[in-house]
Amino acid sequence: MGPAVLGSIAILVLLFLAASIRIVQEYERGVIFRLGRVLGNAKGPGLFLLIPIIDRMVKVNLQVVTLDVPPQDVITKDNITIRVNAVVYFQVFDPIKAIVEIQNYLYATSQIAQTTLRAILSKVDLDDILTERDRLNQDVQQIIDDLTDPWGVKVTLVEIKDVDLPVEMQRAMAKQAEAERERRAKIINAEGEFQASERLAQAAEVIARHPIAYQLRYLQTLTDISAEQNSTIVIPLPVELLKGFDAAFNPTKGTEG
Repeated sequence: MGPAVLGSIAILVLLFLAASIRIVQEYERGVIFRLGRVLGNAKGPGLFLLIPIIDRMVKVNLQVVTLDVPPQDVITKDNITIRVNAVVYFQVFDPIKAIVEIQNYLYATSQIAQTTLRAILSKVDLDDILTERDRLNQDVQQIIDDLTDPWGVKVTLVEIKDVDLPVEMQRAMAKQAEAERERRAKIINAEGEFQASERLAQAAEVIARHPIAYQLRYLQTLTDISAEQNSTIVIPLPVELLKGFDAAFNPTKGTEG
């Protein structure tokens, strides 16, 4: 057998091995078709030998896929047009179903996510979309997961990212928020006035029971004025103001005969 023949055989062997050897990564599984039929379960990870022409392997990625849902125009239940986008996390749990039951599970999952997002958000009011996003995320996730389960796809999480409102609605919400802040400010101010009036009423009751307290408060006011002003202030001191001190320091004066 000549060198040319040996070389040809070697080349044929290499081509046979190249067409037969398949390496499946840890995060992949290989679905093998033999003459058009699925051969057993999904294979992997590792090295596998296929029969050229007869066998064909389709690899399926089992990693979690992050799918961006493009912005969708939605008319809410209260007839407000908004634009919403989201992100969907899913992964294949049955490689054979993902290949056999659906032509393109990535594209199909994307379309299901878009239609479900529009269907769910069109049934609720704008306030619910803004305040109950967690509940809506769970509702969308549950529906998509139920629809993709026959394809061997598990949807683990759906998150609504951005909600774009019309300019007119943004202005209306800004006015509403400003009015709400003004209302709270007025309530706080009124509560402060009410508490202050209660304290003043209590102080008046104390002064009524103890007249000397009024005199002391009067003197304290004079002290405060003199501390804050640099000019000389002359205030007449009625004799009646001294009666309180006289009654306080000479309680027995009125009883002497």
